[in-house]
Amino acid sequence: MSMESNDEVKDVSIIIPVLNEEENIHPLVEEIIEAMEERRYEIIFVDDGSTDSTVEILMELRSKNPDIRILKLKRNYGKATAMAAGFDLARGKTSITMDGDLQDDPAEIPRFLASIDEGNDIVCGWRAKRNDNIFKRWPSKIYNKMSRKIAGVKVHDMNCGFKAYDTELACSLNLYGDMHRYTPVLGHMKGAKITEIAVNHRRRIHGKSKYGAKRIMRGLIDLMTVGFLFSFLERPLHLFGRIGAMVSVIGFGICSYLLSLKYIYGEGIGDRPMLMLGVLLITTGIQLFMLGLLGETIVYRSSESRQTRFYGHEL
Repeated sequence: MSMESNDEVKDVSIIIPVLNEEENIHPLVEEIIEAMEERRYEIIFVDDGSTDSTVEILMELRSKNPDIRILKLKRNYGKATAMAAGFDLARGKTSITMDGDLQDDPAEIPRFLASIDEGNDIVCGWRAKRNDNIFKRWPSKIYNKMSRKIAGVKVHDMNCGFKAYDTELACSLNLYGDMHRYTPVLGHMKGAKITEIAVNHRRRIHGKSKYGAKRIMRGLIDLMTVGFLFSFLERPLHLFGRIGAMVSVIGFGICSYLLSLKYIYGEGIGDRPMLMLGVLLITTGIQLFMLGLLGETIVYRSSESRQTRFYGHEL
């Protein structure tokens, strides 16, 4: 957790990545204030490269409310980076992440906090009745089903951005690209206790959705990444060693066949393409095995410490 000695520790940090949400900021802040009356809290807005008046509205609100903090990123990095930057800035023992489009209901925050108080490390929101069109709902259902099967994390709605985290755990998650979707999987890999609660999901009234075909493709690629990390992150030799062994066996088989032709039947093999193929496969197999050993060494030597990142500056 990023915190200076003179900073006041809060109960809750509410982290909200925003991109061109000028019409939603005022009502969102009002609803959060109403929901957080009995808690020491801060609201961290992470502006991810807005081109409208979002930042100006936030600065106006901050001048009236010291619990509002603004982190302006230098450019549009994406939601995962915005969340990671928010976690680094958080002073709360618990961090809540939610979208800035008013579809997540701030009245649900006390329920998230109650679940964290019960000893859970990550509490996922489940949009049981999701108010989005079918082009957003069905890809999400497919990803969630595949993610549960690959990672074994029993969460219905991994894509939901409305979540609660133990802040120390959240700061240890390596978020990049579009990996914000799979924070429950990343947390599960660290031994986190994960649960979910059904939440109220509302229709978008103002602004435009950032969802599109590109995100569907990125989501599929990220799912493959999660599958690889979950299976082989701490044992790369199991992947590269197996592939290397299979490739080498095929190469040895080809070379053995050619040697039998030479020494048993007296045939020449020096000009046969299969000889080059066999040698190439053996060499490739050895290299893959060595790559696995190198990966094991890196895993063994690497630490879990997380370096401070710089993506922008606090306003």
